[in-house]
Amino acid sequence: MVTVTRLDGSVVVLNADLIESIEAVPDTVITLVNHRKVVVREPAEVVVERVLAYQRAVRGPERVKTGVGTEDAPAADEPTADPAPQER
Repeated sequence: MVTVTRLDGSVVVLNADLIESIEAVPDTVITLVNHRKVVVREPAEVVVERVLAYQRAVRGPERVKTGVGTEDAPAADEPTADPAPQER
């Protein structure tokens, strides 16, 4: 769960797993998977860090990598399994 502050000062707790996107346009707009939008005071970078901290706490730091599209990918310095041999 991620705690954020709406522009009116009210606090809302969002399920981090339901966040589809976070935009800075110039206010921070969080779009959920159900297409609801929440405009918050926190900068996008702060919201992203809170989401990553939540994911690390739930999944473990080894399962959450920073960067787009790398959450479940091995880090560059982690060994990877050799692919299965291809038949010719």
